[in-house]
Order: sequence, then C-alpha cells, then structure tokens
Amino acid sequence: MSLHGMDIAALQRFLLDSGIELYGELHVELISGGRSNLTYRAWDDRSSWVVRRPPTSGLTPSAHDMAREYTVTSALQGTAVPVARTVAFDADGSALGAPMTVVEFVEGTVVRDQADLAEMSDDQVAVSADALVRVLADLHAVDYRAVGLGDFGRPDGFVARQVKLWAGQWDRVKTRELPDVAVLHAALTDAIPTASASSIVHGDFRIDNTILDSHDPGQVRAVVDWEMSTLGDPLTDVALMCVYRDPVFDLVLGSQAAWTSDRLPSAGALAQSYAIASGRDLGDWSFYLALANFKLGVIGEGITHRALQGSDSGAGAVRAAEATPEFIAAGLRALKGATL
Repeated sequence: MSLHGMDIAALQRFLLDSGIELYGELHVELISGGRSNLTYRAWDDRSSWVVRRPPTSGLTPSAHDMAREYTVTSALQGTAVPVARTVAFDADGSALGAPMTVVEFVEGTVVRDQADLAEMSDDQVAVSADALVRVLADLHAVDYRAVGLGDFGRPDGFVARQVKLWAGQWDRVKTRELPDVAVLHAALTDAIPTASASSIVHGDFRIDNTILDSHDPGQVRAVVDWEMSTLGDPLTDVALMCVYRDPVFDLVLGSQAAWTSDRLPSAGALAQSYAIASGRDLGDWSFYLALANFKLGVIGEGITHRALQGSDSGAGAVRAAEATPEFIAAGLRALKGATL
C-alpha cells in the first residue's frame, strides 16, 4: 500500500543502519499531514517511534526545519521540559529524499479540535491549561548555553528582526492591498522595546502541539512540533499562545481548534498565569500582542496565497486570508492599549 511521502523499505534500512534493532515487520501509518510536517507512527513487535519529514510540496524551509527540531529536542533531554526521546536523524534526506527525524513514540492524548476537547471535563480542561503554562515557563527558564544551544539563534535584536521579517513576508504573499498592514508595521517599528529577555522559544505553543497524559491531563507528556524554535524573546511565545485563543484563528487552521474554545482560560488569564509561573514581568505587553497578531495575519494570507498558487490544498486554505484583516485590526487595537 502506498503511503504519501513515505517509503517503508527505505525507512527500515535507515533504522537498521542507525543501529536500531527491529523485531518483526515494520509498520507505518500517517498520523497527520498537510501544512505542517508529515508525521508518521512506525512500529515493530516491541517498539514504536514517530517519524517526521517536511511536506512533499509547498515547502517553506524555515517552517519545516528538521535539523532545528532534532537539535532542540536532543538538547532538552533531561530538563524540566517534557520531550520525546530522540532516536535518529537523516540530515541529508538520503532515505526519503528529504530530512527526517525519528523519536520515541509517546503515549498520550493530543487535543487538536473542539471535538477532542469535548471529551474532557471542565476541571480537566482547567488543569491542562495550567500545565501548559507551567511547561512554557519551564522552557523559558532553561539555561540554553548549559544545554549546548548557545549558537541555536541570535537573541539580540530578535523582536526587531521579527517585525522586519513578517513585513517582508507580507510583501511576498499578499493577495490584495490592505493599507492597515503598513500602518501596523510602522507602529510596531516605532514600539520595539529597547531591551528584552532571551530564552529558547518554541514558536508555535498551544495545546495541540503537546501530548497530555491520557489519565491525568494536568501532566504534559511531551511538547512537539519544534520546527519554529529558536533563541529569542520569551514574551513572543507567550503573546502568540494568547493570540491563538482568538476564534478567528479557526480560519487559519481550517478547523474548530481546541485552543480557540471558550472553555479554556481567556488570553488575559493565560498571560497572568504565565507571569506568576515564570516570575517574569509582562513589560511592553501591548507590543508583543500586536506583533503576534501581525504574524498570524501574514500567516493566514500566506496560506491563501499558496492555495491560489496550487501548492496548498488543506481544508479551508482559500479562506484563511479572511482572518488577516481581523488580526491586523487586533494588532492596532493592542498598540492602543486594548486588553485581551
């Protein structure tokens, strides 16, 4: 049976060449695909692994950086941040024709959409949100130099580069003229904080990028999807987590995301919980909220741009740009002091 983006025989050879002993037949199934990296579960009679590789089309190298994902998860082994045990990495793509990571399969629950969330009680939803905030605070507390990630990114000037990067991305993917984008870009440029902290940032942190314990959702078994991680300002992570709570984000994902449900704590409550858990001051918070909205507005536009070019056929891709004016407007409101 053909499996999109996967060659089971090639994967088997790679595992054996990497010193992984196999017992019985190797089985592989696709767990998820689409705009993110393709994710598979592979297993034999004794063990189970997760294999990830970039999509087969519509590649954006910075958004599908397998080396980045493998490097950070390897470094976080043994820290307070729960991650899957790393197993092997095909950096040059010799096995599948694209870089590939293999990590240990982590048993647990992934809460992707509101149907998944409906399986949880209100108390379980509340404790899972608390656990997620604690894990994010733990990530930002990791001494990145001590775990060998001193060269993982350039934290100095990070937010200024982010403003410039997303403005440039808008110029590449815009499907129409939206004057407020330039207005928000200019306002963000003027509001860049003079100083900021530095830490490992995940870059895409929300409930569906974690694996919760199936019996105790107040325990995060693993944080996944690290391909956007780098060294930067931790408050960019926090603000993005909060802005993901906006229901308009459903248009970007093309589904009713669990993280946009009103059963979860409000964005403002999440930010305050993080401030308490981390001991960090949320200084210049309006800037960080505005930047997160700017980023998501551009991402939504980019999804539709790729769909119109024929390289993204995911659910609702053509409609994703409908979210863009909403996020840009929210960014402008945030800079005027509006709260979440």
